Amino acid sequence: MAPRKFLDNMTAQNGIVPVVVVDTAEKKTQSPTLLDADEFRRQSHQVVDLIAEYYDRMGDYPVHPPVTPGFLRNLLPPDAPFRLEPDAFSSALKDVRDMILPGLTHWQSARHMAHFPASSSTIGALGEALTAGINIVLFTWAASPSATELEMLVVDWLGKALHLPKSLLFAGGGGGTLLGTSCEAILCTLVAARDRKLAEIGGNRISDLVVHCSDQTHFAFRKAARIAGILRDHCRAIPTCHDNMFALSPTELQAAMRADVEAGLVPLFLCATLGTTQTTAVDPIGKLCAVRTPHGVWVHMDAAYDGSTLVCPEFTHVIDGVEDVDSFSMNAHKWLLTNNDCCAMWVKKPSALVAALGPEQDLILKDAASEGHNVVDYMDWTMTLTRRFRALKMWLVLRCYGIKGLRDHIRNHVRMAEAFEKMVKADERFEVVTDRKFALVCFWLRSQDKFGGADKQAANRLNRRVLEEVNAATTGPYMSSANVSGMFILRLCAIGSTLTEDHHVSDSWKVVQNQAIIILRK
Repeated sequence: MAPRKFLDNMTAQNGIVPVVVVDTAEKKTQSPTLLDADEFRRQSHQVVDLIAEYYDRMGDYPVHPPVTPGFLRNLLPPDAPFRLEPDAFSSALKDVRDMILPGLTHWQSARHMAHFPASSSTIGALGEALTAGINIVLFTWAASPSATELEMLVVDWLGKALHLPKSLLFAGGGGGTLLGTSCEAILCTLVAARDRKLAEIGGNRISDLVVHCSDQTHFAFRKAARIAGILRDHCRAIPTCHDNMFALSPTELQAAMRADVEAGLVPLFLCATLGTTQTTAVDPIGKLCAVRTPHGVWVHMDAAYDGSTLVCPEFTHVIDGVEDVDSFSMNAHKWLLTNNDCCAMWVKKPSALVAALGPEQDLILKDAASEGHNVVDYMDWTMTLTRRFRALKMWLVLRCYGIKGLRDHIRNHVRMAEAFEKMVKADERFEVVTDRKFALVCFWLRSQDKFGGADKQAANRLNRRVLEEVNAATTGPYMSSANVSGMFILRLCAIGSTLTEDHHVSDSWKVVQNQAIIILRK
């Protein structure tokens, strides 16, 4: 529909009168290139060409750059230019190509297997570009009605695709929003839980609040607890063990909460994890929720990485009992082809968020047009007023790839990780340390003196050297490590890059094997 016809229809429906004011005198004094359509097209083509070239040449770069601190600051001038340079944009893009790109860790590389991925796709990138080009701010419904309603639609779409319970969706009385990261989701829900609990027991008892997690929970939870005013020694990180594959034990949680209550403290919040950073351990959410019930504890499930697997029905068993959680979050930008940043958060009772994070009085940000319609003002759900139009990007990914496309993407990566796991198990010098559940394989090189690793410290030193040598191989994979139960283990095949193919996985294993041979000979 043409813009004029669309506005005429809107005027007839809602009484909105569009006003267009053009100040020709002001226009003459402004730089014609700031938002000039022709210049935008020309420069946009330059950017797209650079990105396409970057992806074509991705394999030429070492995944992690061999640079030292200060290298870029020594290459670029210390002060910003005062006057416009001739063809400044082309010159700046040349600096990007020649100076900045070589110094990056290439997260989209097919050989980047060290960390959980920063997912990328053509549609995700173009959706991000479209969002930046439109450049709106959506703190309230009135600030950008289509943006708010698209976000409400998209989080329900995504929630259904992930097989989340209806009680977390707008369709079932709950609701969701799109944030930047899981760190924000944890903090927002923790603040909502804190205010709800203090309303029951009295605000002067904030120093009695205690929160619980496992020793595998992401450190973002401890940071959020400190920001929310929880005393440092009131964050209970419950030890896990290898026998339980580092999942949080309901029995240990029950004992910890009982001890806190007996000490006069008030259990407030439990952060359970679907796919811990170290080993992708899965906390048994149903049993944990049963433990919290007598204490009225808010349960949040952090599914930052592995939440994406729930799009596949065969993985949904890992969240049995999720209908009892108070909130749930996952990062679509990690594995669902949605470029950074895009964290989805759902809550069972949005009113708790609004009570904790909404304004205490009416502001000029509110709009008369929305009164009486029970609209969602997303500024009341999060810490920030200025919010990005992330829903447009997420909507495009869902619409253009479809749920089947996302399932195929996840299943392909899990299949490659399974193949890598088989390679490791076939070599008696190595041992798979934890059960592979998704697309991360955790393993180590056994100590040379006795297969089975009788000398744990010797094995740890051995695996540190393997990590160093593999990452130093410029054509090899980039991998990372974890330290669990005193074991220094290797994390490889954290598969998630859109570009990763079978041969990258097998080639990476050959590099690991070759470096192990050299180290063992020494």
